[in-house]
Formats: sequence, structure tokens, C-alpha cells
Amino acid sequence: MVDIWVDMSAPAHVLVLRPIIERLRERGHSVEVTSRDYAQTQALLELHGFAHTPIGRHGGASRLRKAYRLGARTAAMVGYGRNRSFDLALAHGSNDLAIASRILGVPEANMHDYEFAVTQHRVGCRLARRVMFPESVPPERLRRFGVGPEKLFPYPGLKEEYYLYDFEPDPDALRRLSVDTSRVVVVVRPPPDVSLYHRKSNPLFPKVLARLGQDSDVHAVVLPRTEAQRELIESMRLPSLVVPPGAVEAQSLIALADLVVSAGGTMNREAAALGTPVYTTYGGRLGGVDEALIRSGRLRPLTDPRALRLQKRVEGATATRRDPGLLVETILGTVGDRPAAEHRVA
Repeated sequence: MVDIWVDMSAPAHVLVLRPIIERLRERGHSVEVTSRDYAQTQALLELHGFAHTPIGRHGGASRLRKAYRLGARTAAMVGYGRNRSFDLALAHGSNDLAIASRILGVPEANMHDYEFAVTQHRVGCRLARRVMFPESVPPERLRRFGVGPEKLFPYPGLKEEYYLYDFEPDPDALRRLSVDTSRVVVVVRPPPDVSLYHRKSNPLFPKVLARLGQDSDVHAVVLPRTEAQRELIESMRLPSLVVPPGAVEAQSLIALADLVVSAGGTMNREAAALGTPVYTTYGGRLGGVDEALIRSGRLRPLTDPRALRLQKRVEGATATRRDPGLLVETILGTVGDRPAAEHRVA
């Protein structure tokens, strides 16, 4: 049995790591989860029934405060881990865990899927024993972070195709939000305003909200990342927008929607995996995953709200599913002493 420490520092991590944790536990391994107070991370952990130990909070948009919070949370994480005998650490981009596990001598597997989060990768990728990226990310983009062939473990497809492997949408998800399904149902995600790799404001997004919110043939569910975003969107008082009162299971909304418009990455890729038409308004540099999705036609870049094709979804689109067991094997191999190349995901 392997004792495993998993850290959740952002909402997407809950979704990515849920099926991996479940499969690790099914195999008899012990898994303990720590969490950071950021956006809906802890609410989603509770929604999915995961016990967790809260440690620290997000530093906001300020670089200085981010650095302070990183140091404070890392120190607290070291204190937490020192009292336990972990064999393996696992995260999807948590620098706090990367530093703490290195200090404590715990081998870490760190998953990522966006290669231009430079500040994050200068720490996390360098310290991890194994770094896992989708194979659509060009390996040469990762070398400046100390990720060579011996450390990089590419996996096929999208991470979303793995954690949606056993997903079935809740048929009542839209009804509970009083969404009128006779109209064109759109799920909308604002930009990650506090992320270092998305510094500049996205002027396109307010125009998208105005376009959707004033169209009587549309009912748009907007999923804010923070309370500040929620308050701003609600203050716009646009009649065709619906803002859920708390954390929701977004994958069901995406699966049942006619269209997704997102300024982030995870929701775009969830839509692509579930076969829902999706536009990206992301204002930062596109990574290898999104470049590949655009080339294949599974993701459409949006630069003008007037270009949105607002129509009912054509039935017949199929979801793409991949067995998370492939990722589990690579993660567990981090503990072993065999040469790294023997554990690569095929």
C-alpha cells in the first residue's frame, strides 16, 4: 500500500484528480487531501464528498501577495507533511506541494496542461520527479523548465477525456437553475483575472455578456470564478443571464447546453470532450492543447461577439472518453526505482 498526499489548490484540480483518487483507493492505497481556499475549490471538494484539510488561501492578483501566500502556505504544508509518512505526492500544478514535498523528501508527480504558466513551471516542474503533460504540448517548450526526456511523461488526449470517463449528466441540472431550454442555452465562463499568465484584462468578455444577456432567444448560465466577478455580473442586470447562487456541477450544464463560451481553458476542453460546440475568448497565449483543438475544429476562437452562432445544438455529437487507469499507472511509478522510460503512458 502507498500513502499518497494530494493537494487541491484550484477548482479544476478537484475535477481532474477525483477519478484518479477513486482508483487509487480502489487499489487499496491511502490518500489524504489538502486544499487551498481559492474560488470554489473547497466547495467542489465538499460537493463531490471528499474529506480534506484546508491549508492557506490564494494571494490574489498582486505578485507580492502571491509570493507571501506561497511561502506561508508552503511552511504550513511542510508542517502537515512532517507528521505523516507519505510515499508519494500528487498535484495538478500546485507549487506549494512541489516545494513542501521536495523539502520532506517525498517524490512528487505533477500534472499540467498549459505550458506558458511560466512562473508556476519554474518551480513545480523543476522540483517534481515526474511531470505529466498532454502529448499535444511540444516537448521543446518545456525544456527551459528543466523538463527533459527523463522527467516528461506525455499522455494522449485531453485530461478532461480522462476525468469525464464515467460521466453521466444530471438531466435536471438546467431545470434547477430555471433555465428555459426552449431557448438557445449557453454556458459562459469569465476570464481568470487573478492568474499571472492572464495579466491583461479581456475587453472582449463584457461584450460577449452584453450580446448574450440582451438576446431574448438565449438563456445563458454564467459561472463566475470569484465573488467579485459574481457581484459585477449580477450588477449588469442583463435579463438573459443566470448566475447560480453557489458551486454547481458544471459538466452537466456543459453536456446539456447548446453552446459554451469560455475565457479559460478547462471548460473549453470539457466541452470539446463532451461534444458541445465551444468558443474561446482567452486573451493569453494559446498552449499546445488549444492549438491542436483549433486545428481539428473542436474549438473555435472568438474575436467578435457578433460572430457567435446562436442556434440549438444538432444532436449526434459524441463524447471522447479515456480510461484514467492509464494515468494512475504513471503516477504510481513515481515511487519506484526503475528507469523513468519504463513507466511512460503508451
